[in-house]
Amino acid sequence: QVQLVESGGGLVQAGGSLRLSCVASGSIFSINTMAWYRQAPGKQRELVAAITSGGSTNYADSVKGRFTISRDNAKNTVYLQMNSLRPEDTAVYYCNAQIGKKYTSGIYYTVYWGQGIQVTVSS
Repeated sequence: QVQLVESGGGLVQAGGSLRLSCVASGSIFSINTMAWYRQAPGKQRELVAAITSGGSTNYADSVKGRFTISRDNAKNTVYLQMNSLRPEDTAVYYCNAQIGKKYTSGIYYTVYWGQGIQVTVSS
C-alpha cells in the first residue's frame, strides 16, 4: 500500500504565501517524478508543477515566478512554495507521484494521487 498525504493548505489573502507538503509512505522502492495538480470548481484538473528525481522542474505558465516545487528524496516528500497568491489560484491541490516497486522481474512504476487539499485565496 502507498499513501500520499498533503498538508499546508488553507485560507490566505491575495499576495500572501502558503507552503504545501506531500509525504509518500508505504511500500516504496523509488520515486520518479512528483508533481502538484490543481482543480478549480467547474474546471479540469491541471498540472501546476513537476519535479523529477534528479531535480529538473517544469511549471504551468500561470505560476512561473511565483511557485517553487522542491523535494526531499530522503523523506519521500515534495513541497510547493506558493508566493504572491491570487484569487485565481483558489483550487483543490493534489499531489501526484510515480512510485516504483521492485519485483524479481524489475522495477515497475504506478501513479498515485493524494486526497487533495483546499487552497483558498481571498481578494
